[in-house]
Amino acid sequence: MAHKLIIIGSGPAGLTAAIYAGRANLQPILFEGENPGGPLVTTTKIENYPGFPEGIDGPELIMRMKEQAEKFGTKILSKNATAVDFSSKPFKIFSNDEIYEAETVIIATGTSANQLGLAAERRLSGRGVSYCATCDGPLYKNKTAAVVGGGDSAMEEAIFISKFAKEVIIIQNLPNLTASKIMQERAKKLPNIKFMFDFAVKDLIGEKKLEKIKIVNVKTKEEQDVAADGVFIAIGRTPNTKIFEGQLKMERGYIITSADGTKTSVLGVYSAGDVSDHFYRQAVVAAGRGAMAAIEAERYLENTNN
Repeated sequence: MAHKLIIIGSGPAGLTAAIYAGRANLQPILFEGENPGGPLVTTTKIENYPGFPEGIDGPELIMRMKEQAEKFGTKILSKNATAVDFSSKPFKIFSNDEIYEAETVIIATGTSANQLGLAAERRLSGRGVSYCATCDGPLYKNKTAAVVGGGDSAMEEAIFISKFAKEVIIIQNLPNLTASKIMQERAKKLPNIKFMFDFAVKDLIGEKKLEKIKIVNVKTKEEQDVAADGVFIAIGRTPNTKIFEGQLKMERGYIITSADGTKTSVLGVYSAGDVSDHFYRQAVVAAGRGAMAAIEAERYLENTNN
């Protein structure tokens, strides 16, 4: 017998959807995925999530959401969805050799930040290494922060961080920026933003927290250390949508949803959070969209079963 609802993803969008669906007595099944909780589990302090004036650690916020979802009847599986089949109903979700069937599905698989691939990067994540300026930028008030990248996202990160940091150093491995002209002009107008062109990051140095960035000139191969309290990696993000290719309509890897909600191109399948949002990318927005998806799924089930 098919489950009423299966949720794929365990970040703010997926867990909020689970809370709403559980309270609606849909008895949802949730696949945690390869990285349970998503990026928030590596965020040390969240200061812009409503209800926590003193801030809250990312892992604690995710833990509370998870407990709340389970309280209302969500069954959380420590499994990864490896394939799906939305061509007929009930929908099929595969976890390796196991098959789960569902009347409705909510996709909340998020995105993955493109990384530098350095051994120290994961170790120092949340300890000076960040992928979200709006999440962590205010932590660098009167400090020095670096931004790696030269596109629009990197300029957005640098401009936001410059409101707090005494100095922002943009490290770009090309001789110029690749950002749009207007974003370049905005960044270059700010007196506390410094540019280092033709430099690539070779290593991140620090034991308990980031202390220095080792960079190398791509032309001369000359190395030097740059002192920094934090570094923001802004070399793009990749939506976690590989298993949905050929199943749903997408644009640049992001799942396309209806303008007024979370409906995808397949009736009965919904999408919430960063996996279908390349603009806001905030926990509170993802949570809101998760609630919307659960409500839409509930109404769909009511209409199809009556």
